[in-house]
Amino acid sequence: MNPARRCSALLGQVCATSLGAPRRAAGARSCHSVVGGNGAGSQPMNGPAGSGSATALSLMGGSGSSRLFGTLAQSLPQPEPYLEENPDLDLDPDQLRKECEEVLQQRPARPHRDLVRSTCMAPCSHKYNPPIRIMQWNILAQALGEGKDGFIRCPLDALNWNERKYLILEEILTHRPDVLCLQEVDHYYDTFQPILARLGYQGSFLPKPWSPCLDVERNNGPDGCALFYRRSRFMPKATAHLRLSAMMLPTNQVAIVQTLCCRVTGRRLCVAVTHLKARSGWERLRSAQGADLLQSLCSITSRGRNRAPSSTTPLVVCGDFNAEPSEDVYKRFSCSPLGLTSAYTLLSSDGHAEPPYTTWKIRPSGESRSTLDYIWYTPAALSVESLLDIPSEEQIGPDRLPSYHYPSDHLSLLCDISFREEPHRLL
Repeated sequence: MNPARRCSALLGQVCATSLGAPRRAAGARSCHSVVGGNGAGSQPMNGPAGSGSATALSLMGGSGSSRLFGTLAQSLPQPEPYLEENPDLDLDPDQLRKECEEVLQQRPARPHRDLVRSTCMAPCSHKYNPPIRIMQWNILAQALGEGKDGFIRCPLDALNWNERKYLILEEILTHRPDVLCLQEVDHYYDTFQPILARLGYQGSFLPKPWSPCLDVERNNGPDGCALFYRRSRFMPKATAHLRLSAMMLPTNQVAIVQTLCCRVTGRRLCVAVTHLKARSGWERLRSAQGADLLQSLCSITSRGRNRAPSSTTPLVVCGDFNAEPSEDVYKRFSCSPLGLTSAYTLLSSDGHAEPPYTTWKIRPSGESRSTLDYIWYTPAALSVESLLDIPSEEQIGPDRLPSYHYPSDHLSLLCDISFREEPHRLL
């Protein structure tokens, strides 16, 4: 079958209820972005990797879920389908991106963003150690965007899922990460899992135990964290689904920790995604959640070291921490025994300051510009080669985020990392 026709047919087949936007004739819209190529206290959640909300509800585009239904659904194991490589099931990413552009051609283009390489980011990769592209993004749960978050300067039409989902997919397809970490995902089973699986990704999803999405009429189930990795680049080694604790008590926040083996280098990489408690006044809870996650990560990344003392597992932690750099949870991560550094500090002139914002929104309570999202990494084992820059105030626009030209109130973060040479390999 012709690749373009196969792409359209599969879109209709796997997302009949989700990607149902009307097709428009191709226009002159262009996407102004860089095209990429490349716990002791934590409680494991019930079910195997990928267990989560009721699959049937999500696939049918169900609405009106109650908290009771959501809680019961999450207690039932939901197997994560693994799709074997099959050329007849694959989607062409270039063709799919063109289809996104056709649907969105009446909307303004996304802000132009460049990949930046500074003197602090000396390239360490080569053909035997190609860079690994990591993308972090709170994509804004559809139920929250339309029903609870109160973006008073964003027209409701801009939040229409029949187009907003294409804007999210277009951003992902533009950069084509090797590892994709998402928060506020409430369309996992009916949109992101089936599409990304046919783009060569394996995914895992963990909903919040008590998602606020379930309070919204006509919701699509609970929101949560999702982690995807490219099957051609990585082999899975272990997956941990964690419910974060604070002062020995389980909370409503979760994390996914995925241990991978790079098919090119044969080296392991541990990636975690999380979304900590929101709102001011909860700083101590966020700090406790962060401490719990760090303890779990210490345990997970140290497994096997007794057998090979010289071997360590490099770590990448992505998340919406809902915390400014001045908060205690940020200090916990920057001073942890894991030796983590925030990747986006490399964009600053001194190599220590975070970007001025990663989210910018206007609610009834006023305008809020904050730095809440981070990509942490192990600089002793990993090198950052480039970062996606932050759009200017002018690019974001006077009505801030979300908007017709950007689908979320949070900006995506992206970095290219590579493994540093291990000391024993240099001898």
